[in-house]
Amino acid sequence: MGKLSPLSIKRKSDDDNAGNKRMKSVEAEGGDHAADKVRLPLSEVVSDCEERWFLETLREAEAGDIRMQVLVSQMYNSGYGVAKDIDKGKFWASRGSRIRTSVRKLMNKRPGYNESDSDTDELAGTS
Repeated sequence: MGKLSPLSIKRKSDDDNAGNKRMKSVEAEGGDHAADKVRLPLSEVVSDCEERWFLETLREAEAGDIRMQVLVSQMYNSGYGVAKDIDKGKFWASRGSRIRTSVRKLMNKRPGYNESDSDTDELAGTS
């Protein structure tokens, strides 16, 4: 599996540009005022952010960043920012695990901040 272009990546939603098209059509009609513009649902905004984060992470993973390879594996395995694809998740986990053996444990973890990532417990003991 070589480099993936953004065009070869299956997105979570087929109509990912629908919101942009709606906004452009309102602007084309002369809707310059903020009240005239269509507001996108928060779910569409979040989905767009997830997809952009995935693409940025994928670029860094392809460049050889092991941490990003692990993150791409997690994103594929959970369907975070990209359509869920266990095979691609395993591929990226195997790339990262060539150097870092703990990758297999992290493979099925959902990306992002986790309670266990915090050092709050360590700070509580020092107060």
